[in-house]
Amino acid sequence: MSTPIAFTDNVRDLSNTGGYQFEFRCERCGNGYRSAYRADVIAKGGSLVRAAGRLFGGKVADLSYAAGSWAADRQTNSPAKDKAMEAAVGEVRDSFRQCHGCGDWMCHEVCWNDAVGQCVRCSPKQTEELAQLQAQERRRQVRERLETTDLVGGADLQTAAVTRCPSCSAKVDGGKFCGECGERLAQVSACRECGTTNAAGARFCAECGSPQAH
Repeated sequence: MSTPIAFTDNVRDLSNTGGYQFEFRCERCGNGYRSAYRADVIAKGGSLVRAAGRLFGGKVADLSYAAGSWAADRQTNSPAKDKAMEAAVGEVRDSFRQCHGCGDWMCHEVCWNDAVGQCVRCSPKQTEELAQLQAQERRRQVRERLETTDLVGGADLQTAAVTRCPSCSAKVDGGKFCGECGERLAQVSACRECGTTNAAGARFCAECGSPQAH
């Protein structure tokens, strides 16, 4: 290998038995760049040798076995693969920058602040940072406003909610009467002593404690 290879910690090897390809990703946003697939001419030659070995056997078969052994070796490391890796780095190098603040490799398109020469995690862009802070503040103010805003109006929050009419079993979405049969949804009865409305089936009045007739 003629030169050191940069940012190998965020590269994925996509090479196969026919050639080489590598995928590099930004360490902040995950934005990726994939190098062009480079077919391996030696691998093509090895395929031809293996095909001939199956047909003719003998010494050609020995060459076929050697070709297969070489293919297994090139999956891990080889001068050809190092050269392909170096070429792939050259392809994507301009798309990445290494931040001197955190040391990570960032994509230039999304995660780099050219004005400062650092990644946007270490030196956020003023306009983008302001937009994020404004969005956070809006959410905070909305939550505070909601805490003091009456969203239920005059809804009866004491009477038990009914989702089906007790008379015809039709599904209902609120209100006092069924939209199908017109019956009252909340079955209630008035106390004979004080007139307080109690839930149907109550044995005693919730206001005065008087027994209720059934």
